[in-house]
Amino acid sequence: MADRYRGTMYVGVTADLAARITQHRQGNGSQFCKHYNLHRLVWADRCDTIEDASAHEKRLKRWQRGWKFDLIEQANPKWRDLYDQLA
Repeated sequence: MADRYRGTMYVGVTADLAARITQHRQGNGSQFCKHYNLHRLVWADRCDTIEDASAHEKRLKRWQRGWKFDLIEQANPKWRDLYDQLA
């Protein structure tokens, strides 16, 4: 989740991405997203198991900001909101 191009970012894990993004947008997701008004889905990845997803989340949270920017921009160079593409 992000608020704008190269702005504040949030990394999380969920079993239902569309529902979780809806929660974030309504202010019922994480307190971090609510506090920083993070409402744009700019990157997502699938994992085979929730354990794999949690491990991937922990790795990403340790990354430097620049590495996260590069990862996002490889798939979404304009930082478009990808929420509408979930359906």
